Amino acid sequence: MGSEDKAGQDAARLRSLAEALVGAARKAGADQADALAMRGQSTSIDVRCGTLEHADRAEGIEIGLRVLIGGRQACVSASDHSDSSIAEMAARAVAMAREAPVDDTLALADSNQLAAARDAGNLQIADDLPDPAPEGLQQIALRAEAAALEAKGISQVESANASFSRRYLWLAASNGFSGGYGRTTHAVSAVAITGEGLRMERDYAAESRIWAEDLPEPEEIGRLAAERTLARAGSRKPPTGAYPILYDRRVSASLIGHLLSAVNGSAVARGASWLRKAMGEPVLPAGMDLTEDPLRPRYPSSRPFDAEGLATAPRRIVADGVLLGWTLDLATGRKLGMDSTASAARGLASPPSPANSNVVLTPGASSLDGLQVAMGTGLVVTSMLGASINATTGDYSRGAAGFWVENGQLAYPVNECTIAGNLRDMLMTLRAADDALPWRAAEVPSLLVEGMTVAGA
Repeated sequence: MGSEDKAGQDAARLRSLAEALVGAARKAGADQADALAMRGQSTSIDVRCGTLEHADRAEGIEIGLRVLIGGRQACVSASDHSDSSIAEMAARAVAMAREAPVDDTLALADSNQLAAARDAGNLQIADDLPDPAPEGLQQIALRAEAAALEAKGISQVESANASFSRRYLWLAASNGFSGGYGRTTHAVSAVAITGEGLRMERDYAAESRIWAEDLPEPEEIGRLAAERTLARAGSRKPPTGAYPILYDRRVSASLIGHLLSAVNGSAVARGASWLRKAMGEPVLPAGMDLTEDPLRPRYPSSRPFDAEGLATAPRRIVADGVLLGWTLDLATGRKLGMDSTASAARGLASPPSPANSNVVLTPGASSLDGLQVAMGTGLVVTSMLGASINATTGDYSRGAAGFWVENGQLAYPVNECTIAGNLRDMLMTLRAADDALPWRAAEVPSLLVEGMTVAGA
């Protein structure tokens, strides 16, 4: 059977399940209801020392139902999708909702708010080629491992992995919405090790794409993992003091992620955001835009409609450094007296909540090396461990590793240090490089931050 025929069968089956859930909920007494039906399959292959280490295969259909009754809601999910299970789920959800607290902002979209597009159209978020066989994935992982082991100084490859997943979802609701689409992910990764005992260091490389043809060669992944690992040999603690920090593009998206969390409608509506009073104020340096585009073809977070059936569209979150708006679903929008930004996401057993899709930060004019020279003495961060973030004040502290820079040049690798500051202050000092990588859900270049505290030796 061709992939298009299989996708068509999946769509028909999932649509039937989702619409049956909504019908059962209405019959059981729900004022409104929406339902998700999802079919997923995945294969993951790990190799080590040239042989198969672990293989994992998963496949199944799961369903989830949300019901609303007079401002009360409840969510249930199941992997059994028989007629009796659907009826039981609906009855259980209605009973749970009747005991839930009232929230007058809870309601489905009006019919005139719903997206016209009911599939992924031209977004190209599902590879139309046949799914890769486990043997093919194993060969990809072996090629990545072999490339890493070719590098002089690599003592072993902790793991090399190749994986593939395909899933299809269908959303149906009692307001008349019914639509679905498929998505695929191809991925390859490698973790290399150099040294032994207390002198052992490790690092990794990994890439994922929607389409197999867009994925780098596995040898490239293996070589990059080895290169990064060898660069970490001889790591030690950096000095303690106030220094500039250069977030490598491997980790720079985490900084922007903290900003996105602070402008998420859920946090703002609770008053638990350090940017809750910053609408219309500068939150990034002048000249910087932060945008999102859920309609970028072949990108990992692209989607034609959100989890409440609203049409997605490109939008600016920050323009010329100034915060323009929150990220909202229907409920948080109503709490804040604003329209939804069509940003709802949800799981099978959870209600909608706001989330971002395909975020892009304005790149700078300098290269990574140029920013490194500009910082003089400081720390280049390439990996982080743990986090202590105060969501209300923006106080920030994270474990970090990377490279110490002196006179604009890499001096030695570092580990076991802590970096700290306040996010509001940090983000206003950003200088961006020109090295953002494509194909990421967050396309963010390396970022230089002034005046942070480094706690090392």
